[in-house]
Amino acid sequence: MEEKALGQSKAFWAALEKADVDGMRAVADPACMFVHIGVTCGLDEEMRCFTDKIFVPTKIELNGQQVQTFGDTAIVITDCNYSLLLGGKETTHHFAVTEVYVPQDGICKLV
Repeated sequence: MEEKALGQSKAFWAALEKADVDGMRAVADPACMFVHIGVTCGLDEEMRCFTDKIFVPTKIELNGQQVQTFGDTAIVITDCNYSLLLGGKETTHHFAVTEVYVPQDGICKLV
């Protein structure tokens, strides 16, 4: 379970860095939620930020990832530097992201 979740996490971050909405959707459950500072949204709203170029990733550095499992649920903590264009201006944020993965049809999905 740990390796599957970590593999899915890495696939999600690689797709995110390229603003590959189809790649991100392939990892995420359609009902998943994204929590940002001050905003919580569903998958469609999150993906719209990429297609509408509100978020334009330029570089993502994964500094480290830790996985903990609880039954059939895996929690991945990703420490990263996320560089993107916001309003046309380059910005970089260093933060930790909590990702929750559950098994669905033999693969782990981001919820």
